[in-house]
Amino acid sequence: MIKPITMSTVSLASEKYAFNNVRTYLAAVAFVCGNILVPQLCHLIPNGGLIFLPIYFFTLVAAFKCGWKVGLLTAVLSPVVNCVLFGMPPVASLPAILVKSFTLVLAVEIVSRKMRFSILSVAVAVLAYQIVGMAVEFLMDFNFMHAIQDIRIGWPGILIQIVGGFLVIKALQRK
Repeated sequence: MIKPITMSTVSLASEKYAFNNVRTYLAAVAFVCGNILVPQLCHLIPNGGLIFLPIYFFTLVAAFKCGWKVGLLTAVLSPVVNCVLFGMPPVASLPAILVKSFTLVLAVEIVSRKMRFSILSVAVAVLAYQIVGMAVEFLMDFNFMHAIQDIRIGWPGILIQIVGGFLVIKALQRK
């Protein structure tokens, strides 16, 4: 039986993945590698990054599976390493992506404390970071169309995060 993620599970993840524990950094490296590999595959498709929003996928999984510390390391390192190594995302996009990534980790932490793990809890976390991200992007350049880009163009990526993220997290819970 799959153990639902609840308040006690979140507390256990916090203890298991502390900043003074090498396990935390190994888990973050694994998730960052996923956030490097998957975006590279998506960028083989024209506008693949904008459509599939791959930089957030393993951040979502890391935060739900291992807690906010691994999630935060993944959220910060993934876009920065990708930018340095491959130029994607572009430097100009980093602030918005970092805000969204950080917000995703925060949303997962809050949702994990308030709800049992389900596809609904994943959807709530994803939609929360998207709404906050849209507001922040609008405040950065006052361009409404740019601010709603993830919803307009990236809706397949949002669906993949919700359904695929739920399935991957559920599979990892079994282990």
